[in-house]
Amino acid sequence: MSQTVRLNAAWDRAFSEARAAAARGEAPIGACLVKDGEIVASAGNRTLEDRDPTAHAEMLAIRAAARKLNDERLTGCDLYVTLEPCAMCAGAISHARLRRLYFAADDAKGGAVENGPRFFSQPTCHHRPEVYGGIRASEAAALLRDFFRSKR
Repeated sequence: MSQTVRLNAAWDRAFSEARAAAARGEAPIGACLVKDGEIVASAGNRTLEDRDPTAHAEMLAIRAAARKLNDERLTGCDLYVTLEPCAMCAGAISHARLRRLYFAADDAKGGAVENGPRFFSQPTCHHRPEVYGGIRASEAAALLRDFFRSKR
């Protein structure tokens, strides 16, 4: 399987998780964690369902991957997420030692990677993943826009 096909599978899974979250009434954000070209874990937001403010897609995928790999250090793993991570999720990404972060839409209001506190640029950040933003951004932005429009 080519690298491009694997990347598309990761993105497709993240977007599938985002759509499933929307169907449950959650903010449509999905994440997929990959190691060695294989999907290790994926999740969509579950803050309402779990009554847990930390149940963001990224956090859930990181937790599931750590359990599956039996390691709190997810070195060599890449995270694909449909929205720029918040400060909490950026902190978890750093502590997990993820290799790369790929995100779709930026989040001017709540993002913490290229917006807001720019977590990975802070001198107190002990691990900085490679970051690639804006991939499939228009698709993610449309999913979010349509979801929140339907809530008004």
